[in-house]
Amino acid sequence: MGKIAVVYWSGTGNTEAMAVAVAEGAREKGAEVFLMQCSEFDVARMDEFNAVAFGCPSMGSEQLEEGEFEPMFSSCEAKLGGKKIGLFGSYGWGDGEWMRTWQETCEADGAVLVQNPVICNEAPDDGAVAECRALGSALAD
Repeated sequence: MGKIAVVYWSGTGNTEAMAVAVAEGAREKGAEVFLMQCSEFDVARMDEFNAVAFGCPSMGSEQLEEGEFEPMFSSCEAKLGGKKIGLFGSYGWGDGEWMRTWQETCEADGAVLVQNPVICNEAPDDGAVAECRALGSALAD
């Protein structure tokens, strides 16, 4: 269990709704959860948490949001080795390439992905919310 950070960027509220569900899943397992926007998190905070869930929607040509999220995440990459993490995000077009690329980056950095990333098209439906809760639960195990 321990302390879990759920760090996200959301432009429309879809990824924020996913973040809330991830946090709920971890809390249900008894974890101490800190839900925060990416502007509240940086590499200096990585060691405070036993696990971190990162959430970002697909932007532009299937990439992470470049203004706030991507710089924050890039700074955290040096601390991903051996860290339990989860990835989630929404998209409006494409086929999920941004998430596959992001997953590959995390794996190359030595991160321990607790389950497959969770993606959904637009707003999360009941199935996506359940997957997000399961991600939170897996982070708390």
